[in-house]
Amino acid sequence: MCGICGIFGNFDDRVISEKNIMEMLRSIYHRGPDDQGFFKDRDIMLGVTRLSVIDLKSGRQPMTNEDKTVWIAFNGEIYNFLELRKSLEKKGHIFNTESDTEVILHLYEDYGVDCVNRLNGMFAFCIWDKKKSRIILARDRFGMKPLYYTMMNNHIVFASELKAILCFPKIEKKIDVFALDNYLSSEYIPSPKTIFKNICKLPAAHVLVYKDGNARIKRYWTLEVKNNIRITDESSAKEALLGSMRKSIERHLISDVSLGVYLSGGIDSSSIVALAKEVSPNRLKTFSIGFKEDSFDESKYSKRISELFDTEHRHRFFSANDIVRTLPEVIQMLDEPLADGSIFPTYMLSKFSKEYVTVALSGDGGDEIFAGYPTYQAHAFMKFYKKVPFYIRKKIIEKLINKIPTNYRNFSFDFVAKRFISGSNIDHPIDRHIIWMGAFDEDSKDCLYRGSLKNELADTGSGNLQMDRLFNLGQEPDDLTLLQKFDINSYLENDILVKTDRASMINSQEVRLPYLDHELVSLVFSLPSHLRLRGFRTKYILKQSMKKYLPGDIINRKKKGFGIPIALWIKSRLRDYVFDMLDASNIKKQGLFDHKYIKRLLDDHLTNKVDNRKKIWTLFMFEAWYSQHMK
Repeated sequence: MCGICGIFGNFDDRVISEKNIMEMLRSIYHRGPDDQGFFKDRDIMLGVTRLSVIDLKSGRQPMTNEDKTVWIAFNGEIYNFLELRKSLEKKGHIFNTESDTEVILHLYEDYGVDCVNRLNGMFAFCIWDKKKSRIILARDRFGMKPLYYTMMNNHIVFASELKAILCFPKIEKKIDVFALDNYLSSEYIPSPKTIFKNICKLPAAHVLVYKDGNARIKRYWTLEVKNNIRITDESSAKEALLGSMRKSIERHLISDVSLGVYLSGGIDSSSIVALAKEVSPNRLKTFSIGFKEDSFDESKYSKRISELFDTEHRHRFFSANDIVRTLPEVIQMLDEPLADGSIFPTYMLSKFSKEYVTVALSGDGGDEIFAGYPTYQAHAFMKFYKKVPFYIRKKIIEKLINKIPTNYRNFSFDFVAKRFISGSNIDHPIDRHIIWMGAFDEDSKDCLYRGSLKNELADTGSGNLQMDRLFNLGQEPDDLTLLQKFDINSYLENDILVKTDRASMINSQEVRLPYLDHELVSLVFSLPSHLRLRGFRTKYILKQSMKKYLPGDIINRKKKGFGIPIALWIKSRLRDYVFDMLDASNIKKQGLFDHKYIKRLLDDHLTNKVDNRKKIWTLFMFEAWYSQHMK
């Protein structure tokens, strides 16, 4: 696992020098403290800072082929590299290392840009082809590894993290108002945008070819429902799923350094522990985070799974004090605003587990591929709710729901019911999904924005990036598949995986995600959707498959998620901190938002009139980012 950066194009050595690359490398040193490498030739400079996981001795980067015509800077892990290596050796390729990096080099020699289609893993890399005088930037199918870039003055600058690009001279830090608008809607910034104008994220499953000052970007993989391999009976589906999961987990356990598992005690992480126990020759190390607030805490479940599978388990508790203590570090590592509060316990989990292991397996991705989110249940229920006469819904049901007293427990009835009716009059499932998952709708943004921000959005043309970029979803067989694929290509890529990558890499730890093996994901999406969501039963096929491994109360327990008690903490330990960050003087100097509206959000939350946790926290995280990165 590594941090990579580089500059390619027709640049002036008097303006751009090795010093620029070294500054970029220093900014992402945490991604790979074991080794650093640098390469320069003609119009190319490449830098790599390496966390050694596979081939500790000879896997140095940047790496080249035999005749030094192809070079690579690579971040990630290729899980099928041993199979690929054998096939390449049969074709006559000679290997000088035991690393997966060299496999990509030789694949490129044979298949060119299409080499990405043969890779199973998480990756972001740059290949410089000296003969063709071009570079290729590529990112894995789900966006597990990040890659940012900007183009200016006939050259391209790229890096694993945004902060490295900002080290480059003459990069203007100007907020992209459309990215900000989408952040306030979604709580994250959808690719290809970043918070800054003229800096982009390469979207997941895309390659960028840059030559002669021009960039060509194309998608190389799309998750498709393959009707020709559809498995319809449940027994065959369970057998196929377990076989694919075992294969993925076995691949993800390959490591030359210490390895463990993040264990929440939910169905996803518990399933990984159960199957890893079968294939691992060593006693598993497991790690978890808990909360003093019982509606958020899962520690009793992680402890039970640990005892059941005899793991070496370690546990820490997380509190509001930890947010206050770690906020500057978290904001610095994120580079962009992200309102997912679970970034803080994820950071703490990685930090304390790194004391024992360099690599950790995580259950991220399980909710997206197996349909585990409560919003999928809500969409299913909406079909029945719409049959209730409009008058009864508006005048009786929704009025009663809005009178329910505010309760700040995790997934409290009033929170779920009020979120549900907030999207009840929206017809398109994606539009409704964004309202349920996000923070600000269009009406609330209209109240929040100052005139100058409204005018800038209006002058250049508004539009929701998520709706503009439906990722070639096309005609899906049902709404559930449409929603899952939307989450995979938006929420998973730009929130969950950003959180996991930044929180782990700031601690120089590699996190692997067995559920995002693309062969496993393709298998799950070849199954009928009712095997993912059966009525209102989420993750149906996973739960049925794991019955012989896990106890019933683990399989059937109510989902908690990895949330934190933000609503409660805004009213208590974090109150002064939030008020300081959202102070009138700060907001007015910025000139983006109406402080009177923000004050109303705070007052209504503190007096229990409205649970405004999502709006307040989204604004708080933006202001925390702004104060650290823009001032």
